[in-house]
Amino acid sequence: MARLKVTQVRSTVGTKHMHRETVRSLGLKRIGDTVIKEDRPEFRGMVRTVAHLVTVEEVD
Repeated sequence: MARLKVTQVRSTVGTKHMHRETVRSLGLKRIGDTVIKEDRPEFRGMVRTVAHLVTVEEVD
């Protein structure tokens, strides 16, 4: 199964509360943090919600 590499590239300061919570639930704490998540619909939805704060790459 494919995996997603999610990297935070923008700050959550000044964003909506739910966007900050979504970034935290992805496991990101600060700019430059990277996490590897399974490519599942739940994580795709979370990434779509905060797409303006993160970058996503597919990892095999």
